[in-house]
This record gives sequence, structure tokens and C-alpha cells, in this order.
Amino acid sequence: MARVVRPPAVAGVFYPAGAAALRAELRRQLDAVPAAGDAVPPKAIIVPHAGLRYSGAVAACAYARAAPLRGVVRTVVLLGPAHYGGGSGISLSGADAFASPLGALPVDPDATARVLGLSCARVRDGVHAPEHCLEVQLPFVQLVLGDVAILPALAGRGAAGAGEAVLDALWDGDATLLVVSSDLSHYLDDTTARARDRRTAAAVEALDADAIPAGGACGREAVQALLRVARRSGLTARTVALGTSADAGGDRDRVVGYGAFVLGARSER
Repeated sequence: MARVVRPPAVAGVFYPAGAAALRAELRRQLDAVPAAGDAVPPKAIIVPHAGLRYSGAVAACAYARAAPLRGVVRTVVLLGPAHYGGGSGISLSGADAFASPLGALPVDPDATARVLGLSCARVRDGVHAPEHCLEVQLPFVQLVLGDVAILPALAGRGAAGAGEAVLDALWDGDATLLVVSSDLSHYLDDTTARARDRRTAAAVEALDADAIPAGGACGREAVQALLRVARRSGLTARTVALGTSADAGGDRDRVVGYGAFVLGARSER
């Protein structure tokens, strides 16, 4: 049977379509992150998913802290919001791999089988085909972590409980990194957006899933799922960057907010 590869949907729009240009831009953003000195690499990160020009610098602040996991992590679980339907459950992909200009990452068949054993999950390739929220994470994963497998999962509206079940099923040990893809506030003026995003960040740091209001994060359900599992697992959360599209020259009267967060063992603080 022929190998099925999900091709890029937003290359050349959300990020450069050429491998050299994409690698150079990612490296520039990662190299700009100040040395953090975190004692323990993260178990999970929350990162934005806008165009690389707008949110890449924020996302890089979380990915840079995952760099020590290269060679340790074998599977990256990617969970984000389904922007193109999919109902209220979890949409998986039937593809064997997801491609970016930097190459293709295999989909972990064992992880897929485990999630499909849950009543909340189905294969919905039509939902994945146009979706950007997971695709824009692939180049960062490839450059920072190298040749790993992925489990791409999209959460529909009201699917926080389903996302929680998926993360529980795939939590595993150090060989798995959880990546939740979510922007923060949308289309407020810059001052109002930053204030709202600070409140959302405080909720993340408190691992208080219920304190994230509607409109506080476009991937609210996925973020809530991670916070609940992290609280049960005894992790802590820390904000490593906040910003808005205005930082990259966007309209200050109508911005999108971005945040990067790392979740790990208590010794990380």
C-alpha cells in the first residue's frame, strides 16, 4: 500500500515555502531567545499558531526550552483547535506522515491506535487537510527535536474532556512531549488584548482551567485539557513570553494575542 503523506496547506502563506528560507528564519528566532537555564526540560508546552512573522518569536521561547529533549523525545503529541469543523470530539489523521518544507514526520501508529480506542476520537482527514494550527508547529519540531514521530489531534468545540482523555492516554514518560497549539485573544485593541492575555496567563500558571474565559484562547478546550492533566500530574506552569500581532507591525486596533508557556516538574521553577 502506498504511503499517504499529508502535504503542507499553508506553506508560503504562514511560513516560507523554501526549506533554506524557513530554516534560516526559525534559527534566527530560536537564537534570539535568551538563555533560560531551566533545570528540567518541559513535559508540555503551549505555543501560538499564527504566521511565523507574527507569532514565531513567541513560540520560539517555548521551543528553545525543549531543545535539551532532542534524542530523548520520540513522539510529539500535537493538540490544537479544529478550525474547520469536526464536531465535538477529537479528529485524528489517517495519513502515515505530515510534510513540511523541512521533510516529513511520521505519524505514530501505536499512539493513533491508542487514541482511536477512545470513544471520543475518529479519523477525519477532511478536517486536517486545510488546518494550520498543527502544521505551523512541524518546522519548529523538526529543527528543535529532529526525527521524531507525531500524533496530530484536533479538538472540536466543547472537547476539553475529550482532549483530556487523549492526553491521559498518551502521557507516557520522558519520550513524549505534549504540544498544545493556541493563540490567545482575538481582534481587540492592543492595550485591551494584553490585559486579557495577562489574565489568561495567570490562569495557565495557576493550572486553573475554568479561569480561562470564552475568547481568552482560540484553543481553549485544548489548553483546558492540558491544565487539568498537568494539575493531576503535579506539574507547574510558567509563562515564558507574551506578545501580540502589533509587535510585528500589525494593526494596533485589532490584534491577536500570543503566549508561550512551559509545563514541567516542580524542580523547574
